[in-house]
Amino acid sequence: MDLGIKGKRALVCASSKGLGLGCAEALAQAGVNIVMNARTDGPLQEAAQTLRDRFGVEVVAIAADITSEEGRTKVLEAAGEIDILVNNAGGPPPGMWSDWDRDDFISALDANMLTPIALIKALVPAMMDRGWGRVVNITSQSVKAPIPVLGLSNAARAGLTGYVAGTSRQIAPSGVTMNNILPGIHATDRAVSLDTGVSTQQGISMEEARAAREATIPARRYGTRAEFGATCAFLCSQHAGFIVGQNILLDGGATNATL
Repeated sequence: MDLGIKGKRALVCASSKGLGLGCAEALAQAGVNIVMNARTDGPLQEAAQTLRDRFGVEVVAIAADITSEEGRTKVLEAAGEIDILVNNAGGPPPGMWSDWDRDDFISALDANMLTPIALIKALVPAMMDRGWGRVVNITSQSVKAPIPVLGLSNAARAGLTGYVAGTSRQIAPSGVTMNNILPGIHATDRAVSLDTGVSTQQGISMEEARAAREATIPARRYGTRAEFGATCAFLCSQHAGFIVGQNILLDGGATNATL
């Protein structure tokens, strides 16, 4: 399918690996020029060159902490005119409700709520002026069904979801759509980290830890970054202009909910 976005320009945050890279790859395959961002320069530059070689698009790679004001300024100054924004940032650490204090919540809100909002406010007005734009926020399946040990993430991402619900409907008349993708477990470094924790706690192998987690997913496997990226690219396409303010679950059926 021709997504109709060849020649557009996208900013994809946290895109040197994992789900962010999957989104950057799928958009580049559709002919979109990419501005990539991540904290660590080496892997970022390597990923950027791979996209240039594979898809022949322009790729600008900016190493910066997107969750800091200084980092956002650096990225936005280098990014130029952006048609597509993909917000993404790693989640805060797990724990128990009694473990967290105010500073923990502020840190989580900065990374997973306030940073996406800052980028939306910086880039969406120009999209509205041009009459076209796409924003996709990568949140979590925990927005639909909270995960007890991820209370910091539950709170911050739910806050972003509420903001998007109202804002998406205000910007839609100008031809700009905004939606969220809610990933379940995917075969990324995050999955390795979670499985390592289970392996250590339960004294089982990594293979056993993964198999046990896969057994809880109706699809009986982890998602891939390629299929996640394809969903993101479709939401950014010319065909998705009537999808506004939605929360799209990509979790293999793991969230047991009717709606």
